[in-house]
Amino acid sequence: MSTSDQLSPVQPAETPAATRTLHLLMRQRDALRAPFRATWDELSNRWPESDLDAWAEAVLALANVNIGPTGLIAFWDVSRSQPAAADMAPLLSAAEAAAEICRNAGARAAALSLKALPIARNAFASEPMLARWWAALRGLSREAPDVVEAAALRMSPILAPGSIEAFENFIAAGLKLAAGNKQVRLTYFTLQHELAQRLISREFGGVDFAETERHLKTFVTALWGRAPLLRSLPPADTAVPRRAAIAGPLIRLPDVYRGIEGDAAWSLYRAAAAHAQAHLELGDERFVVGKLKPLQIVLVGLIEDARIEALAMRQLPGLRRLWAPYHTAKPAGIATAPVLLARLSRALFDPDYQDDDGFVAKGRALFAQALPRLGDPAISREIGMLLGNDLGQMRVQFNAKTYVVEPVYRDDNLGLWDFDEPPQANADVLEMFIDAARIEQQESDDGPGNTDEQPQDSEAGKARPVAPDQRGTVLAKYPEWDRRHGIERPEWTTVREVAAVRGDPKRIAEALDRADILRGRVAQLVRGLRVGRAVRLNRQHDGHDLDLDAVIDAGLALRTGQDPDPRVFRSSTSKHRDLAALLLIDVSQSTSDRLASGATVLDVERLAVALLAEAMQALQDPFGLLAFASDGRDDVKLTTVKAFEEPYGPDSMARLDGLASGYSTRLGTALRHSGNVISRTSSFRKLVLVLTDGEPSDIDIEDPADLIEDARRAVLQLHGRGIDTFGVVLGSAGMAAAARIFGRGNTMLVHRVEDLPSRLSELYFRLARR
Repeated sequence: MSTSDQLSPVQPAETPAATRTLHLLMRQRDALRAPFRATWDELSNRWPESDLDAWAEAVLALANVNIGPTGLIAFWDVSRSQPAAADMAPLLSAAEAAAEICRNAGARAAALSLKALPIARNAFASEPMLARWWAALRGLSREAPDVVEAAALRMSPILAPGSIEAFENFIAAGLKLAAGNKQVRLTYFTLQHELAQRLISREFGGVDFAETERHLKTFVTALWGRAPLLRSLPPADTAVPRRAAIAGPLIRLPDVYRGIEGDAAWSLYRAAAAHAQAHLELGDERFVVGKLKPLQIVLVGLIEDARIEALAMRQLPGLRRLWAPYHTAKPAGIATAPVLLARLSRALFDPDYQDDDGFVAKGRALFAQALPRLGDPAISREIGMLLGNDLGQMRVQFNAKTYVVEPVYRDDNLGLWDFDEPPQANADVLEMFIDAARIEQQESDDGPGNTDEQPQDSEAGKARPVAPDQRGTVLAKYPEWDRRHGIERPEWTTVREVAAVRGDPKRIAEALDRADILRGRVAQLVRGLRVGRAVRLNRQHDGHDLDLDAVIDAGLALRTGQDPDPRVFRSSTSKHRDLAALLLIDVSQSTSDRLASGATVLDVERLAVALLAEAMQALQDPFGLLAFASDGRDDVKLTTVKAFEEPYGPDSMARLDGLASGYSTRLGTALRHSGNVISRTSSFRKLVLVLTDGEPSDIDIEDPADLIEDARRAVLQLHGRGIDTFGVVLGSAGMAAAARIFGRGNTMLVHRVEDLPSRLSELYFRLARR
């Protein structure tokens, strides 16, 4: 039966009833007619008439529960994406489940559940597992219909553990935790609750970074005689697994190694931390990218890993036993680029490994010849470039975007590279290194990594403007969270603008001149970060090259008598960061404390802020500088050092030099006001950096926990408005409070106040590349 027959005004009498009814219905729906016809044509080539009629009954059932056009089109999309070899039964089950979800939770929840089905297909290979996934969603729609939409929207991270048992446990845990409380339930299923985050980052019985951190510090200190600086990396939001990362002196380890549990996870964390610290102890040089191609970059990193580990094992032979279990590559299989690289890694590590591949043998021979120069990092670049050329001539496929360093305990090698000379390499090289802040500018459903609850009132935390009074210019009143009673007190705190005292900008300039080495290093980082990101545009009306996929599609359309899409060209463009930052500076009384050098904490803060401001000005990133202190809830003092709309120059430097220490630290109110200031900027990404030396306190607050919880709630409210926050803490005294406020992953501890200028600049460049 042809499509024209199926959609003709009069259906043949022998046409099955459901099919005939569905076609008559679709002829009356202008918006649905075209997508339905395309779907029916495609399915007609797969299934017999009896199956098509059963499918038509399923569509009619969805229409009868008022799932709406979005839900119907979603079902048609999953029908077309159903594997050709599969039968009709899974689709009929999906329609039945979606219809029940629609009755219980509404049309939007049902449509989103259907849209999440491809994610579930990727996570669960078998139909029985998919059936259990639908059963869990149906159960959720019966018990908690208000959160089905939230769960469906976040199905990708929820299914990250990869097992149906983990998904069922996730739903059961959320329902049990909420115990009928709708706000807690919504917080959990929007992945704001700490329990939800932990469940999706690992399966039950797993081991994460938080559990191993203290042990790893002791272990690495015993190996190298120096305490490591360890931080966690949040779970990846893509299918590409995380590796450890090195940023300056900081080692960042994955929050969890998925699929690895128990003693195996403990061993892997030890191996990864030992490898990363070996780089910091024995590798004191960074490589310039220059004109290296992605494959050469990867090979230079591989040789450098082998060089560092060989040096480390000379000093600590027992490290071989720690790393050896992860070198499992075998001299067999298809010789793809990742396979050959893994085999070369093992050949350079394991002297007993036998591999007759010419590429692997050459790499081993070159490394053996260079052993007398093992302390020279130049051998990594020399050997890596030679092997990269050889592998390129072998025409093996290599995708820089999906490549993951092997073995699993090694770091991602991005910390080896420097942009002292802006690279002239191709777009793939740039994408490997300069993935600037949220270039795609897509909305995210993920929440902050430190939350237990998300405020429900969208107006919460917003300013209430009021008139001036006798004590100065009143900017606004803000609410404050009452921890003991669990309520938010409206208009509870008052923010006042304190006019800046002008100091001498020459003192700031002289301090920068004295820090010339660090200043030069920051300038190098600026040159690297200013490199744009080349973005490839496919299916364009004109361009410098043909898009082969589009050409093939156009050819197929011509052969089948359809109109081809004329967009068969490919072009490229360059995108840059779209980031605004507000630095909130704590100038409370404790910043007047003197260090061993004679300088005060505030003096060091001034230098750090000046260095960072100079860098942000060079990057042309919009930024503002605010200083704050407080003298009770009715007098939270804010001083504008630099407004967003003005350039950074002598006036800003004079106001920075004029800052004085005094009063207390009512952080929550300062955060809310900072959010209102930065929200007026037009940048897509907005970042508030808080520089403080202690936990929140004030003269009218007996329990510091009250202000800690209020500041934490302010961070949640800023996140809900799309504003990121990060805390920089001077000294360990305020670390516990800051981790509670900002989340451990969004907090940086600076042990020595003197290290603040370098640490603050490195942090900003790290955040700007996210």
